[in-house]
Amino acid sequence: MSLKEKLQEISKQSGEKTPDDVRYKMAKATQELKDSGQAERALGVGDKMPAFSLPNTKGEMISSTDLLKNGNLVVTFYRGVW
Repeated sequence: MSLKEKLQEISKQSGEKTPDDVRYKMAKATQELKDSGQAERALGVGDKMPAFSLPNTKGEMISSTDLLKNGNLVVTFYRGVW
């Protein structure tokens, strides 16, 4: 099974377990985001990300410019409790 097929199966299973009111809210929020035009302004594959600073797990501000001096950089966003 390919990764794409696995992700589709996980999506299908989670959709079946998600209450209708939650699915409605998620669909509404997704549509509002699309309608806002954010998708058109988002970075695409191969685009260069602008420099930024974010707090680490200790609350210390970390600069992407400083991290890039050590090599490639991967940024992960944690959405919180599901």
